[in-house]
Amino acid sequence: MNLLANLNPQQQQALTAGTGPVLVLAGPGSGKTRVLTNRIAYLISHLGVRPYNILAVTFTNKAARQMQQRVEELLGENLRGLSLGTFHATCARLLRREADYLPFKSSFVIFNDDDQRNLVKRALREFDIDEKRYRPHSVHGSISRAKNELILPAEYPNTNYRDEVVARVYTRYQELLLSSNALDFDDLLMWTARLLEEQPAVREKYSRRYEHVLVDEFQDTNMAQYLLLKHLAAFHRNIFVVGDSDQSIYRWRGADHRNVQRFEQDFPDAQVILLEHNYRSTQIILDAAMAVIDRNPHRTRKSLFTERGSGDKIILQEVFDGREEASFVVNSIAQEVLQGAEPGNFAVMYRTNAQSRQLEEAFLQANLPYKLVGAQRFYGRREVKDILAYLHLVYNPENETSLLRVINTPRRKIGNKTLEDLRTLAINENTSLSAILLDLAQGEGSEFYGSFTRGAGLALSRFGDLLTGWRALINDLPPLGLMDRILNDVDYQSYLDDGSEEGIDRWDNVLELRRLAAEYSDRGITDFLQDIALVSDQDTLDETANVPTLMTLHAAKGLEFPVVFIAGLQDGTLPHVRSFDDPEAMAEERRLLYVGITRAKDRLYLLHALNRSTYGYTEPSDPSRYLSDIPDELVEGGNQVLIGKPSRTVRADLWEAASPASPVPVLQSEYKAGMQVRHPAWGEGMVLNSKIQDGEEIVDVFFEDKGLKKLAASLAKLELVNTNQ
Repeated sequence: MNLLANLNPQQQQALTAGTGPVLVLAGPGSGKTRVLTNRIAYLISHLGVRPYNILAVTFTNKAARQMQQRVEELLGENLRGLSLGTFHATCARLLRREADYLPFKSSFVIFNDDDQRNLVKRALREFDIDEKRYRPHSVHGSISRAKNELILPAEYPNTNYRDEVVARVYTRYQELLLSSNALDFDDLLMWTARLLEEQPAVREKYSRRYEHVLVDEFQDTNMAQYLLLKHLAAFHRNIFVVGDSDQSIYRWRGADHRNVQRFEQDFPDAQVILLEHNYRSTQIILDAAMAVIDRNPHRTRKSLFTERGSGDKIILQEVFDGREEASFVVNSIAQEVLQGAEPGNFAVMYRTNAQSRQLEEAFLQANLPYKLVGAQRFYGRREVKDILAYLHLVYNPENETSLLRVINTPRRKIGNKTLEDLRTLAINENTSLSAILLDLAQGEGSEFYGSFTRGAGLALSRFGDLLTGWRALINDLPPLGLMDRILNDVDYQSYLDDGSEEGIDRWDNVLELRRLAAEYSDRGITDFLQDIALVSDQDTLDETANVPTLMTLHAAKGLEFPVVFIAGLQDGTLPHVRSFDDPEAMAEERRLLYVGITRAKDRLYLLHALNRSTYGYTEPSDPSRYLSDIPDELVEGGNQVLIGKPSRTVRADLWEAASPASPVPVLQSEYKAGMQVRHPAWGEGMVLNSKIQDGEEIVDVFFEDKGLKKLAASLAKLELVNTNQ
């Protein structure tokens, strides 16, 4: 068995590294998984290490299974005793063995997300804390972050009243967990790290057993994971970590890319090996990725190279708005498929889930199948289904499915017992649920009010009153107006947006639905609901289908495609507006684009729109500041993104700090926004924008029949129609 066969010199160096700490900084597409699995096989077959004395950890069950399978294929045997699995599974096994040291039994259960939130809600109720002010999801997020930093309830920092609330809930939350002999996901890591920290005998037992500790995706570890790894490797110091801080994009989950720096500080004698030979992408794609990521500070630079040749230049496409962007993507893919390309070769990536909606509609309109990875289909998302259910109920109160979905969403003290009583009454009276609710809107004057307990009757009456009010407006308000009235009446934004990443993303999806509703101002609620129904009834595609893939950039990690489109590259979207005032967040946004670029094997399209829709309104947008970092020679036709001009939506000092500008010649623009011009071939149009670039005035003109055109003023032969501008 020759484990060195077909490995490049850098991979061979990593594979045969001797004992002691080893840090492998693996660039994208550099074969890191192969190195890690071959390293395990090398330890067993060449260095004589028993599988029992090896610990290998990764982040997903799928990755763990693949690693186990590859090692066994290399060695031709089943590896009994090898500890290979996810962090959480590994910690759970250790905690069950050492439960005598801990405040819970070895038979502990692991609570899922819903179980955890229910405990937080229970604690909030016990303290009579308003859930609207202190959202359970947000409070739980603070508790989770504390656990990732190994902070117990008694140690929780108290700098303001919210901290005090979180500390009280955290204390009670842990009491409720332990009384149920239960742990949450964060507990698995926290208790293991603290156990190894506080019990020298346990630490020595496991650090002596595990002669070699190997870690995959090291850049995605949090503080608890880092410390438990450090303790497990304390005796032999044979810790082999593989990762890439440039691909650390899960800060919102607790991942800390600085663990790579901590490793170098804690193990100053560590061998540092760079895997820079890329087997995935063309050199032009790699050069663009490096140009973007090299602006990030405090990192070890890698010079990615490939033997695949330079490849096609990058297409940097400017479009008028999101609709034109989606059409461009779908038309480009359709043309290539007609010429023989496999549909599965294409991937479309974007920053936020809400961006998928226009793309999905463009695919459906073109009758082209697709699959969505990393998120539900837009119309299948909980919050979108909630709002549509409200509208369906107002449009047709007999729609019992919609009624049951929203009658207690957000919660309004209408539980299962009350619904059972409501249904029984409807059956006895031979009428519908909604008919009773609409009658209950009269309050105590309703003939049905006495059929319920006072609390249940009051809750049902209030909902009936809301429904009555919405029904009265259905013919007077356009879809957007009716939607806004419902959102306001039920305070749906507070219900969703609790400050967490998930809550903000969900509210973004509602805003995207509002933007769509705004397009039906002249067509009405009937057309709006009918058109949506035709989209939402599409069957879910098989994941193995040979179709284009749509996904967020976060979901793209670890994947690769021959052709990649990255859409929505505007300032405010990528980098996201929430990151503008946070240097760490801005650095992660840059890493996110780096990850997206390096998913492409052969061709890369980068798209940005001149206008974007926000809160149902269209406003001008600037290209992502990161685009100006891509050298001119890597882009088809040259990089046309304006360099050095502060964004209209960002403070100039933040722009300059994040993206140093190149000098631009100071020239006078002849054309100004709003001017009416005539083109010899395309007729009359209106100037939308004008900018000086490389000594040439570039004019964006919208022609009614031809759409948006980007023209060089010296060549376009434009004639001013209205010179009074």
